[in-house]
Amino acid sequence: MNTINKLFNLKDKTVILTGSAGRLGSKFAHALTDAGANVVLVDIDEQKNSELEKSIIEKYWSDDNHSHPFLTTNPMLSTTDIANESEVKKMVEVTLKKYGKIDVLVNNAHFVPREDPKRDAPFEEYPLELWDNATRINTRSLFLCCQEVGRAMRKQSTNGVIVNISSIYGMQGSDQRIYEKSKSRVNSPPYYALTKGGMINFTRYLAAYWNRKNIRVNTLSLGGVIDAKLHDDEFIKKYSEKTMIGRMANTDDYNGALLFLCSDASAYMTGSNLIIDGGWSAW
Repeated sequence: MNTINKLFNLKDKTVILTGSAGRLGSKFAHALTDAGANVVLVDIDEQKNSELEKSIIEKYWSDDNHSHPFLTTNPMLSTTDIANESEVKKMVEVTLKKYGKIDVLVNNAHFVPREDPKRDAPFEEYPLELWDNATRINTRSLFLCCQEVGRAMRKQSTNGVIVNISSIYGMQGSDQRIYEKSKSRVNSPPYYALTKGGMINFTRYLAAYWNRKNIRVNTLSLGGVIDAKLHDDEFIKKYSEKTMIGRMANTDDYNGALLFLCSDASAYMTGSNLIIDGGWSAW
């Protein structure tokens, strides 16, 4: 294996991935497995998560796939409510029992009450109950996962890595001009700005707290991902015009950046925010 491949190699690494059953989470799960990691698939949606586990096993353990260098990858399914302290503790305990260590935590999960008709209500009319529920779940789950996994990493002799998945809307205000004529229910809710923005500075806090203790913590801030079921043509056009590349992201566009942050390729990086947004924030 040459030096470049070794830098991005995750063979025999244990990676906990929250929100694994989602659109991006499922892509991340495949990318991490393809790089050699044993991925703990953490999601509250047991059915979708089970389907993901099955697809990973079928792809990377196929009898016809003898040429793949990482056929020893061994994923684990974990149906966990990561806002529940006892369930997070149990998830970490089971992971350590099976793999003996935790090398990487990817905090990808994000609670979005998509079925609530008030999710996109004007700020002046935004329900306090919805605000409280969303901010509580998102901040609590981030705190619990970092705390419990970080505690385990501190006891290990190996290095630990935490990657927090944030958004450009954790750094900038949502541009209302791209939503006003759209027929899609896609306006970024107010709690999203709070939780994603807070995540970026929480990353800095943890990186500083665990300085020189063999735990690196970074943020990966993403631009919008195209979804034909959710976005209408008007929204896609308006959004694309705001990027330098001229389009929304595809679901595979962030895999390389995630592998960089999870691997030794980013060994001299901590407390940082890697922005991948097609040039949206660079104008």
